[in-house]
Amino acid sequence: MPRRPSPFYRLVTAGAWPVGIALTAWDYMWRITPLHRRELAGSMQDDAPPPLPPRASREEAQLTDAGVGPLFHRRYQARIAGTDVTAERLMARIAGDLNEVAPTEFARFIKVDGKKGTVEEGDEYVVRMPGPWDGPVRVVERTPRSFRLATLEGHLEAGQIEFRVDADDSGELVFTIESWARSGDQLSRIMYQRMHMAKEVQLHMWTSFLERVVKAAGGRLRGGIDVETRIVDDDDMTATSADNSR
Repeated sequence: MPRRPSPFYRLVTAGAWPVGIALTAWDYMWRITPLHRRELAGSMQDDAPPPLPPRASREEAQLTDAGVGPLFHRRYQARIAGTDVTAERLMARIAGDLNEVAPTEFARFIKVDGKKGTVEEGDEYVVRMPGPWDGPVRVVERTPRSFRLATLEGHLEAGQIEFRVDADDSGELVFTIESWARSGDQLSRIMYQRMHMAKEVQLHMWTSFLERVVKAAGGRLRGGIDVETRIVDDDDMTATSADNSR
């Protein structure tokens, strides 16, 4: 299948939307983790995506300048207490098998390019989900405490997402998922902004991911999960996104 699905494929997979929504709604009914959600007005000055590293491939990359609609700068964050695992060891464990912490009942990382058992620059994945949320991504940066993905052609979003873990002065770990993205096309924009389907499925996916990260660390979640979304309106978008300017 080409990376950019045809309109017919999008219409066919739209028939599976209720499956993803039903799974999300069912899990919501039983969710007990406190979520602290807020949406704020953003600006390109404060919320522009980071530039791709010079060595990162731009082949088939679908960055924010290729998207439509507002730019969404999202941050999902969990504080992990009561663990002896270091930030580096936790990231190494997660990189060894992303599906250990992914909510695989409705989202699974399938590696299509790169060695198994690790996350390295240049690796490519498809995130497989029920409904039309499948998305190809490429690893554009890897450090001992983080890795960053860029969306590829055919993804419902256009942008980047970073997974990182830090240790604060108290010794607790802070795991953050941070993304900078616009809708990949007008249909994706309708699903996210108007119908809110993709938005809620995405929220549930990454908060569930964080819950599993806490479990993998052998610790406990302190204070719930913090979710912040900063929205840069169309009028504030520059002609060329910062992540494609170099």
